[in-house]
Amino acid sequence: MEGKGGTLLGFPLPMDADEPVHLPIEDALDLHSFRPEDVRSVVDEYLIAAHGRGFAEVRLIHGRGIGVQRASVQAFLAHHPLVAGYADAPQERGGRGATLVRLRRG
Repeated sequence: MEGKGGTLLGFPLPMDADEPVHLPIEDALDLHSFRPEDVRSVVDEYLIAAHGRGFAEVRLIHGRGIGVQRASVQAFLAHHPLVAGYADAPQERGGRGATLVRLRRG
């Protein structure tokens, strides 16, 4: 990784660290690269975009660790208006290191 205006994994970094970073909307989002204080807003924006693209289910990858990030993400999901349900992913999809989220229709 380089400094401001450098690259990360071959992709250019924004000149301003506060500038929004645009991510492709896929069926999974790896939260490891986000600061803990940004995770809830990132998840919110991701769920809105994924719902808008018609995804019925997405996977949030938060890692196993001691479970703080998992607990925070799942507490947020419990009250999100677009979330129909959520559960730890099965072992082959990340186990307790990821959460599967069912999105409401419509």
